[in-house]
Amino acid sequence: MLKGKHIVLGITGSIAAYKACLIIRGFIKQGAEVQVVITPAGKEFITPITLSALTSKPVISEFFAQRDGTWNSHVNIGQWADVMLIAPATASTIGKMAHGIADNMLITTYLSMKAPVFIAPAMDLDMYAHPSTQHNLELLKSYGNHIIEPGTGFLASHLEGKGRMEEPENIIKIIDEFFNK
Repeated sequence: MLKGKHIVLGITGSIAAYKACLIIRGFIKQGAEVQVVITPAGKEFITPITLSALTSKPVISEFFAQRDGTWNSHVNIGQWADVMLIAPATASTIGKMAHGIADNMLITTYLSMKAPVFIAPAMDLDMYAHPSTQHNLELLKSYGNHIIEPGTGFLASHLEGKGRMEEPENIIKIIDEFFNK
């Protein structure tokens, strides 16, 4: 059960970002607390206002919250969480995670995370199948991360194939089952 769990939801710049709203709602319905950390590209697909309204928390995107010296501590977020879910996870973010390229708040939070990390890739079929993406996913698995395999279906490119982010209800079920073990 997710009641009382602290979940960090990382959102990246993918058309599948809209599904994050459904993931948030599902977690909150089960009694979890959700903190969103979003990449700058993610904000191009879904607004922090929408995400904040759903979580009742400010969305974290930048290292510094204001120009007055207030900063968002990726270390504190990493200690607060019971689990981190990155959904959707783009090829770019997956590559940065695999190689420790800490150029945004989401990656620094990931690198500071003490809790288990689940990654739900979302990208076009050729990007997903590319050897570099597959290598990066294998690296992330070798670090102990959990990969939530993407589904096969109609993609934003109007092509069909594997790369479609797993459906929100299945992602929620996977996280719930993890805690029920």
